[in-house]
Amino acid sequence: MAGKNMSNSLISIIIRAYNEENHITRLLHGISVQTKDNYEIILVDSGSTDATVEIAKDYGAKICYISPEEFTFGRALNLGIKNAKGKYCVFASAHVYPTRKDWLKNLIQMFDDPNVALVYGKQRGDKRTKFSEEQVFLKWFPEESVENQNHPFCNNANAAIRREVWEELPYNEELTGLEGLAWAKRAMNKGYGVAYCAEAEVKHVHEETYKQIRYRYEREAMAMKGIMPYSKFTLVDFLSLFFQNIWNDWKAAANQNCLFDSFFEVIRFRFNQFYGTYKGYRVKRKLTKELRDRYYYPKKKKFDRSKARTRARDEIQIDYGDD
Repeated sequence: MAGKNMSNSLISIIIRAYNEENHITRLLHGISVQTKDNYEIILVDSGSTDATVEIAKDYGAKICYISPEEFTFGRALNLGIKNAKGKYCVFASAHVYPTRKDWLKNLIQMFDDPNVALVYGKQRGDKRTKFSEEQVFLKWFPEESVENQNHPFCNNANAAIRREVWEELPYNEELTGLEGLAWAKRAMNKGYGVAYCAEAEVKHVHEETYKQIRYRYEREAMAMKGIMPYSKFTLVDFLSLFFQNIWNDWKAAANQNCLFDSFFEVIRFRFNQFYGTYKGYRVKRKLTKELRDRYYYPKKKKFDRSKARTRARDEIQIDYGDD
């Protein structure tokens, strides 16, 4: 399975999107300049009312539709993979973009180990990223690659799987998040490996309100309860992690000479992160329409679409430099 034939196999890049015209051009342009060109692009759209689908079509993407009423992260992935032809399925959030022209090559290359079922890549923020979220990226996405990690953490904002393993293990369609971690856990239980590739880096742009941050962590905590039913997150955990992470962030900000600018932002981010987690562990009701709208369909900022393509190309070129 390894070697030249593997490297030349078709790759299916699957992008889940809802009203992502603010960001998706940057990602699609980044894909278009990759050193690997044996790929197809599949956009799984869940009801966009902006120019997302139009932009994706301009880049040759195949469009699949899922209704808002049916949407979950796992169901959208399963739909995209069913419509894919590639031996490897790469997942990219519509609001990420690669920082290297060999992003795709590096991500796929780790499948040279025939036991690896899933590879995920590095994530970093950009100038819009809140300071504390950048600290989260630094913690979970280190500078060194790991060829065979001993835990199931991964993130489908920047990841790839073997399609043949997915045929055995489709994604859980009921979870409200962390579907990648759940899949990795099941794959590892069957003896497959999970790898981390630091050289497959993307910028992950979250332009969320603090309320949206809280909802994100709330739904992920609900998912974690489903993946690990015996896990807990108590009030003591909330308070302990809240104050500990604030202190660590303040120290990091002081070392970077930005403590004044990020002092209160750190408090607000960490409160919503851990309060959302605390609340998510206490949600006992099923996923209602109210929760679905809250978790999956946050309000987007208005956007001047006439500047989208030009701005995206300019930003990508700056990021790539002369590499």
